[in-house]
Amino acid sequence: MSRAFGAAALTTELQAAAAGKTLVLKLGGSVGREDTLPDDARLLQGAGARVVLVHGGGPLITSWLDRIGKPTRFVEGLRYTDEETLEVVRMVLSGLVNGEVVARLTEAGVRAVGLSGSDDSLLVARRRDERVGLVGDISAVNGHVIRLLLERGYFVVVAPVAVDGAGGFLNVNADTAAAEIAVALDADSMIFLTDVDGVSDGTGNGPLRRLGESDARRLMASGVIAGGMIPKVEGCMSARSDTRRAQIIDGRRPHAVIEALLHPDEVGTTVTD
Repeated sequence: MSRAFGAAALTTELQAAAAGKTLVLKLGGSVGREDTLPDDARLLQGAGARVVLVHGGGPLITSWLDRIGKPTRFVEGLRYTDEETLEVVRMVLSGLVNGEVVARLTEAGVRAVGLSGSDDSLLVARRRDERVGLVGDISAVNGHVIRLLLERGYFVVVAPVAVDGAGGFLNVNADTAAAEIAVALDADSMIFLTDVDGVSDGTGNGPLRRLGESDARRLMASGVIAGGMIPKVEGCMSARSDTRRAQIIDGRRPHAVIEALLHPDEVGTTVTD
């Protein structure tokens, strides 16, 4: 059930749930500007939460590639990335999307700072496979600069572009980047904001509220969990721990993040052991 949140939402309940907690959010490129994330961010920051937002931007990357007549090709769900494509990825993620997200948050009264994975070698990756070109798997996360900003009360927005340690850049999966950052920061919660209400079991009975690893593997093997949902579920499985909740929710819902924090068993899918 949707609840109304506003200035009065900065309640004792929210402060108890958020104060001193480190949250990593992943904002999918399919979640539009109509979301209430800026308001949620303001409430969370006011309640004393330490929040990192990793954003995607796949649809906009494809749109800009179309503008320059560059075909988009996917290999096993990954965008094939050559030098020209990588330039567009960097431009869109580190420039257009990151700047817009920070501006929206600032307009809502949030103290926000944008970072790229190249800042202080925040995200270091190694080449995955020649078949996908300049795509990398994250090998190291340097959370130092994020921690410094969180300690000073900033909301940190990360563009998931990685460096290779040799002066080059690599395209990395934003869901995986978010999960790796959550682990590196020992976050209390990892929340994926997407355009569906959690993970389906394929029966049409609505989303699963809890999903164990064995069931997740089975649903991936059978094709029920497919496409862009795979890295989100895999990210949840790698990020979850005894102290870290990993969850996939519908980011289009009003005040989705606050709902997930206060009533985690009522929204989305939580991935468990």
